Amino acid sequence: MPTARNPLLPGFFPDPSVCRVGEDYYLVNSSFQYFPGLPLHHSRDLVHWRPAGHVLDRPEQLPLDRIRPSGGLYAPTIRHDGSRFHVVCTLVDGTLPGRQGNFVVSAEDPAGPWSDPVWLPEAPGFDPSLFFDEDGSAYLLGTRQIVGAEPAGRTEIWLRPIDPGNGWAFSGPETVLFSGALVDAVWAEGPHLYRHDDGYLLLLAEGGTADDHAITAARAERITGPYRNCPRNPLLTHRHLGSGQAVTGVGHADLVQTQHGDWYAVLLATRPLTAPDGEPHDLLGRETFLARVDWQDGWPLFSAGVGQVEPQLEVRLTGASPAGAGGPDAAPAADGRDDFPAPALAPHWNLLRTPYRPVHRLPGTGLRLPLLPETVTERACPALVARRLQHHRFEAETVVHFTPAAPGEAAGLVLLQDEDHQLRLLLGADAGLRPTLTLTERRAGQETLLASAPAPGGSPLRLTVRAEGLRLHFGYQNVVFAEADATVLSTRTAGGFTGAYIGLYATSHGVPGSANHADFPWFRYSPQP
Repeated sequence: MPTARNPLLPGFFPDPSVCRVGEDYYLVNSSFQYFPGLPLHHSRDLVHWRPAGHVLDRPEQLPLDRIRPSGGLYAPTIRHDGSRFHVVCTLVDGTLPGRQGNFVVSAEDPAGPWSDPVWLPEAPGFDPSLFFDEDGSAYLLGTRQIVGAEPAGRTEIWLRPIDPGNGWAFSGPETVLFSGALVDAVWAEGPHLYRHDDGYLLLLAEGGTADDHAITAARAERITGPYRNCPRNPLLTHRHLGSGQAVTGVGHADLVQTQHGDWYAVLLATRPLTAPDGEPHDLLGRETFLARVDWQDGWPLFSAGVGQVEPQLEVRLTGASPAGAGGPDAAPAADGRDDFPAPALAPHWNLLRTPYRPVHRLPGTGLRLPLLPETVTERACPALVARRLQHHRFEAETVVHFTPAAPGEAAGLVLLQDEDHQLRLLLGADAGLRPTLTLTERRAGQETLLASAPAPGGSPLRLTVRAEGLRLHFGYQNVVFAEADATVLSTRTAGGFTGAYIGLYATSHGVPGSANHADFPWFRYSPQP
């Protein structure tokens, strides 16, 4: 039997949703302010996963204009109705009228193309989910806050029949199903509905996405309820273990049954590191994990006999696996050296917000970035091509070919959590246009120059960063340049819901019309033991 190692998808892959069609499994994750949106993975055995593109990969599908950090795409659900795939999701804090809130997209092939979004203005709240019943009827579930309820964060799960064949119009009245398993439950969200034992099981997250996160359930004989609370709630959580755990924030699960009748759940959790002051810091974001699911007395039983997320588990399933591997130490599609040989970026690369004009080129000799006026400190789409950090220990390096033509022009490496929390290792120029290398920390919007030195020989310049937990070591031309505190990249420092990224970046720093550019012939990212 193949063995799955957790996390199944390391790095910023939160809010997982999964469905099976025949022997094929498809998993989608939320992506917040990054483009393309909603990364999709494919597997034949629930262990080995390969990128299958993105659900939203065209600018007209995904209006992320001026989206705030940790705004954008929340908690998608992927389902198959017997002939087509559907993904329903929420665009939170969208800035364009009529293109915000809940929406659904569809495709015959999950590799695309996916349709343009059908916006659902009558669907309130967030975290929508689809359910296709055995009789062919379809339902939309969602989450909304209860106005005036105490404590703050009280929510309820609603259900309403919907007609996919009629433009996704609602076709019946709304029913409120549930408002949380525990007394004074907050943020009961991320609902998923399943048929089981001639009834309906409602699975949801609860307690918020931090250390109090949990998985809970309720069930009913009829789809509209009444839903009875599971007496064993919460079904899976790590909040009772206390702080300082290797895996925390366990929750937001989706169930899948294999073709052989076994059940598993994908879920999210985080792997924080403890700083010298004893505070936990999460750099990698919320990651995708796998758990065994058995059934007892009609209720799902997660990680039976263990009661926690397991570091590894055998999957009772055989099948032909696609190329690629999951787990915290192996993600071949994203690790190693990228020479940018293809006419399109590999699936592990992202842009920050929607590109309505070219922010990069792939001439076949590497990656070329124009010097756009936008910077990574703005709510804009800068010339930034970035990928997730997926390991606590890694090495990354690149070579930049770039000659500054004016003060303020710069290019190099950026590690960022958001616009106000980042580290930038950039080749620029002083007032006399002499090439200069700088390392700058931006914490809570305040800039601190950590190191500066003349760039020997100018361009090309080899830039490196090595991560050892919460310490980052920066270098150039195989010379150690400076160290930095990685906690500036953590969600505990910055807040929000995303993990940290590392990327290649160029800017004219507010000056429009620059004809200059920076070339990066390759980029290497390598996990370290």
